[in-house]
Amino acid sequence: MGLNAAVVSLLLALACWLQGCSVSDTPSSPDTVGDAGESRRGSFLVIGDWGWDPNAHGNIKSTHCQQLVADVMHEQMEKLGDVQFIVNVGDSFYPDGVRNKSDPQWDEKWRQIYSPLVRSVPWYSVYGNHDLHADPCACSEDADACAQVNADITNLDYFYMPDTSFYQVLPELDTEVIILDTNYLMWLNMTCPHTPCPELCSANLKKRAFKAFELFQERIARSTARNWVVASHYPTDYFPGAWNTSEPIKPWTPSWVRMGASEWPSGFPEFLSAISNASRSSITYFGGHRHNVDQRTVFNTTPHSNWLSGGGGGWSTDGEEQGFVLGEILDGGQVRTSAIIVNFTDCLQAVDVVV
Repeated sequence: MGLNAAVVSLLLALACWLQGCSVSDTPSSPDTVGDAGESRRGSFLVIGDWGWDPNAHGNIKSTHCQQLVADVMHEQMEKLGDVQFIVNVGDSFYPDGVRNKSDPQWDEKWRQIYSPLVRSVPWYSVYGNHDLHADPCACSEDADACAQVNADITNLDYFYMPDTSFYQVLPELDTEVIILDTNYLMWLNMTCPHTPCPELCSANLKKRAFKAFELFQERIARSTARNWVVASHYPTDYFPGAWNTSEPIKPWTPSWVRMGASEWPSGFPEFLSAISNASRSSITYFGGHRHNVDQRTVFNTTPHSNWLSGGGGGWSTDGEEQGFVLGEILDGGQVRTSAIIVNFTDCLQAVDVVV
């Protein structure tokens, strides 16, 4: 179906509204940069919200856009030559996640889209809300029952996710990666009702959120890495201190706003302050959920940097910046980040709108 520019813009705005876009009054912080000419220890890529589904209805969708992003990731990895890992901020398999490790979506939406080179490094991954709908993870207290959990970092046939929240120390890069499952606090009311076990799902996600922030506080106390790469499925403007709690409750209002403070994990209200800690050399935070790549719609974590990195070209597009983030770990103990964006006109060439 041919679409003129006005209709496309209207549909993109509607998709963004339905997803609950929120723009902070405070502009995002600039990238953390090193001195001119500083050499690089290694690099990494960050992507999210990419698992396009050809059978889903009611969204702007294009497998062509996801493939464009995947192809550019391959080109960047060839060019860089030192990509050490990929951070995947979730919503990897629209609309309902994978049911097990034999689910054909592993092939259809990941292995057949991203080249062997792009899958030749670990994908440090976290669950997004869509990933949980049909995954046994929602209804099981045992993380080993989760279809995406894989504790073998050498098994590149799957993501690396030893638990729903985890950390990975990379001494050669003077870097620590910290992955946090925050679904309970952010999107509970829009996640568990889509599972076979809403009440059990809520209880499981609550335990995982508390465990996530216990882990985060432990790493605050113990980590000696100069660089932190921190990620969850949700961008910084969803956290306390960023979200305007005086606004009327909407379907996309973060779940923690509906809860009493007694339902929050220790350290959760202070999270934005923790990732803005000036005593650390570099803290870079990544979230997805909204389908764009930018630093305009996230909350300021100066003197550090953070990104909305949910523009993987997947199920829907909330903006024209579809792509991923490149992170370069510099010798001086800082991380330089930049967006790698595909041509949005090319993304739209295969757009199909189902009404």
